[in-house]
Amino acid sequence: MTVVLTGNDLRLDEVVAVARGGESVELAAEAVARMRTSRAIVERALDRGDVVYGFTTGVASRKRVRVEPGELEEFNRRLIQSHRVGQGPAAPADVVRATMLRMANGFATGTTGVRPGLAERLVTALNGKEMPQVRLLGSVGQSDLAPNADLAHHLFRDTPLAAGEGLALVNNNAYSTGFAALAIADAGRLLDALHIAGALDLEAFGANLTIIHPAVADTRPYRGLRASLERLTQLLDGSALWSPGAARNLQDPLTFRGLPQVLGALWDTLEFVRAQLAVELNAANANPLVILDEERVVSVSNVDVVPLAAALDFLRIALAPALTSANERLMKLLQQPFSGLTDGLAARSGLHEDGLAELGNAGHALTAEARLLAQPVSFELASTTQAEGIEDRMTLAPLAARRLAEMVELGERIVTIELVVAAQAVDLRHPPALGVGTRRVLELIRERVPFTSAGAALPPDLEPIRDLVRSGLGAG
Repeated sequence: MTVVLTGNDLRLDEVVAVARGGESVELAAEAVARMRTSRAIVERALDRGDVVYGFTTGVASRKRVRVEPGELEEFNRRLIQSHRVGQGPAAPADVVRATMLRMANGFATGTTGVRPGLAERLVTALNGKEMPQVRLLGSVGQSDLAPNADLAHHLFRDTPLAAGEGLALVNNNAYSTGFAALAIADAGRLLDALHIAGALDLEAFGANLTIIHPAVADTRPYRGLRASLERLTQLLDGSALWSPGAARNLQDPLTFRGLPQVLGALWDTLEFVRAQLAVELNAANANPLVILDEERVVSVSNVDVVPLAAALDFLRIALAPALTSANERLMKLLQQPFSGLTDGLAARSGLHEDGLAELGNAGHALTAEARLLAQPVSFELASTTQAEGIEDRMTLAPLAARRLAEMVELGERIVTIELVVAAQAVDLRHPPALGVGTRRVLELIRERVPFTSAGAALPPDLEPIRDLVRSGLGAG
């Protein structure tokens, strides 16, 4: 596929395809024409002698200092170099590619006043698989100045930049938005893995399936709750647990009984966050702003991406109970008083072996760490000492995205343990029939990790199951 950038319809799946799949990119003809029109408006403003922030003036506290035409090239170079304050290791390659794509799409809107050549250079770098070195840390999310400066340094060091183009390269939130897009995509995949693992938990526990009766959503009409009920019903289609009297308990523990409510809430949150991202992927998030219809260049604050940063906080908050519940379910499956099976899911009763019991400690460690990442960051305070107190806002959007990515990765590992434990419990319980989806996922697990029989050690490596989780499980 080829992703065509128009400036107004870039999608999440296209970001993933380019950032991770290496798909090609091109600029739409209308986007190139729009950028030329926008640049012409800027040039007329400069010819009139208009004072334009970052075009004819310095930036931040130097906004009162005029930049003369003969100083523009040096000003642009110094502007980029002075913002290269990034710290830490290199950002992941897919994040850098997502950043380049978002930046090119931002230029394609025609709202930054740059020449088409800047967007074309970014597209060439993407198609040529160039990999600029962008450091992971250093942006407060009120413009991703540090990572953008790294990117601009590597891609535009030999490109003479016109008035305002140095500022346009650094003064946007392409890094935050690209990072967020990938983390959100991964969260969507994790949500389905949580449904699949949760359905296998229900089989393993001998749970009461009245919890997914359609009336649950009919009487509490959240879209996410209905979607979760439908997904669990699909996975459990054909299970013996649907038979009257098959359930072990009239009422199961809340982490089993409330499975659709918790995952439904996460579904609703994810849909909201995707909608926020869809706006931000195609929004003008720079300063100043070229208004084509009015042929004006105005000072704005579209670099404030709190709608996206706060949404990322919301998503991590909604993910936390889904992960803590998953861990609680696997712990209950490991304990004989709750599961009715052997302690630690040992192969048979009376063994001195731990079975899978110690996986519970790993689950606790991962879940505790994941929970800590749910703390919101978008309300953090900024110091007013920067730029004469003008720079007194921060969103920490890059941190919000990075924490989501880290939380999803931990979640994948929690689900990995959950699946291995549930598979052992299902094999010990010997249900008459599994659901279509749960039977398939059990087969996939057993292709990678065997049943832990008497005298056998714990599975030495769960990475094959984690790879399965990351691939989407394929459970129908």
